Amino acid sequence: MQATLSPSSDASMTPRDRQLLAHVPYAQATVPEQYLRHVVDYPRKEQPGTILVDTDARYLYYVLPEGKAIRYGVAVGEEAMAFSGVARVGRMAEWPDWIPTPEIQARLGPYPARVPGGPANPLGARGIYLYAGNKDTLYRIHGTNQPEYIGQAISSGCIRMRNEDVIDLFDRVKLNATVVVLPPGQSAQVETGTSWHG
Repeated sequence: MQATLSPSSDASMTPRDRQLLAHVPYAQATVPEQYLRHVVDYPRKEQPGTILVDTDARYLYYVLPEGKAIRYGVAVGEEAMAFSGVARVGRMAEWPDWIPTPEIQARLGPYPARVPGGPANPLGARGIYLYAGNKDTLYRIHGTNQPEYIGQAISSGCIRMRNEDVIDLFDRVKLNATVVVLPPGQSAQVETGTSWHG
């Protein structure tokens, strides 16, 4: 059984969040219901507080106690650019600045050397930085200024979430939490169950 959750509680949103999200420069996309935030049964063995990303299904799971998880719809990296493996949350930022890598500049640019945090920034409302040991992998779980791509493999490797969802996840996850990103072809095998709106 799963429960559809509201986009984000007022407790999760700062006054700055409310102000910036009220003036987004992009169209509000309708995300298919299966990619809305749900609480689901979670039969896997990861510890509570772990993040697991099922790249094939386009879901991110935040593991809760007692065999439950919060499931969020995500956009993932194109196959040749996607991160997979085990990492940890090494840094967290609200409305982070974006510094495009030379590879991004060559492939998609030109962009300014630094894009300040805000609703037009590709990193969106929050950035959760993935580290391997003490080294930044340059992969992120972050918000987006393109919510219409949730459910697709479209990014340059990062895991994109709706801004409302990344705010919710950011408030739950802890620094140094384990992040498991399954490679293409490996499913989390979590049943979807029947939706109910709560």
